[in-house]
Amino acid sequence: MKKLQLLIVLLFLGSLTVVNAQEESKFSLSGSVDAYYRANLSAPNKDMTDAEGESMGIQAPATSFANLPGFSLGMANIIAAYEGEKVGFVADLVFGPRGEDAVFGSPLYSGGFAGSSQIVNQLYMYWNVSDAVTLTMGNFNTYLGYEVISPTGNFNYSTSYMFSYGPFSHTGLKADIALSDNWSLMAAVMNPTDMTEFNLAGTYTAGLQLGYENDNGGTWLNLLYGDQDGKLDGDNVMPAGMSSLGSTFQIDLTTGYDVSEIVYLGLNATYNTTAAGETYDGTSISDVDGDGAGFYGVAGYVQAATSEKFSLGLRGEYFNVFNSGLDGVVGLDEGDGNVFAVTLSGNAKITDNLTLIPEVRLDSMSEDDFFFNHDLAASKSLSSFLLAAVFSF
Repeated sequence: MKKLQLLIVLLFLGSLTVVNAQEESKFSLSGSVDAYYRANLSAPNKDMTDAEGESMGIQAPATSFANLPGFSLGMANIIAAYEGEKVGFVADLVFGPRGEDAVFGSPLYSGGFAGSSQIVNQLYMYWNVSDAVTLTMGNFNTYLGYEVISPTGNFNYSTSYMFSYGPFSHTGLKADIALSDNWSLMAAVMNPTDMTEFNLAGTYTAGLQLGYENDNGGTWLNLLYGDQDGKLDGDNVMPAGMSSLGSTFQIDLTTGYDVSEIVYLGLNATYNTTAAGETYDGTSISDVDGDGAGFYGVAGYVQAATSEKFSLGLRGEYFNVFNSGLDGVVGLDEGDGNVFAVTLSGNAKITDNLTLIPEVRLDSMSEDDFFFNHDLAASKSLSSFLLAAVFSF
């Protein structure tokens, strides 16, 4: 399988070289490579065992990507794009742990094993129908949230809880409409979230975004609604006790502006809830009683350029889980719990291509038994240090 993936990449790059020589202005090749070192300050940096000999696990925030111990790999990212007057495409390939985590919903075609789809982060084509309307079809990264998969698009290297448990990618058809010079609208019909190769559930998700942008930044209101795991079908043979969740609704606000030549302020707020759904008792399908479950949160971002080569940024996030909406993410008391996380990051520009990101992070849970300290006693907080290197081209 590794040889097959390597062959695909070599053929892909080789074909681009041939075509690029013919139409230099329409093709581009870009990407990034990143790696990092991570260490806990308030907890051990290896798997420990308790008095009963049970593994206590490696301590890290339950957020995406930057949570491996020691010297760790991020990902290699290769993006090929064709931009014509009317049509174009983007083929975005990823390799490494961060890439695998980003496309976790894409081994479906190969029966749960890592196939060639596991290196596809984005793969879409677009058609500029007019100056105001663009149609896009394929697999594209999510429009919700403040942060993105590629470390080149984030100031902080580690990611927020809201980003980690919102959608990563969608596959479907979307229309981007320019309402004016400042206002835009996006409407989409998509497979269930992160079901990127094909639709296994038989249900679809609607997406909507209203955006406002000016020279200093922008504000986007994002909506998502749809059933993410399909409906129970009485015509199918099902075991008693089989259940399905109801529809998911998420509303998300993202905004960020340069307030001066050196200071930038950003904000992300989100609310996600999934209905209780339905169950099969062996005879009939019935609705499940109970309230929806999910999460909500808010994060603020402050960044300041201290010089042309160095910037400092602070992210503060409050994240709350209700009705057991997420398992193993925060400490829960009868299904409810929250975490407050503060991340201080520096961005040091070594060259135009290479950025070093030193980072200190503190995660504090509402419950005191989620983490443990150096004495292996239960703790509600975890402090950690990280140093990342990100190369872009």
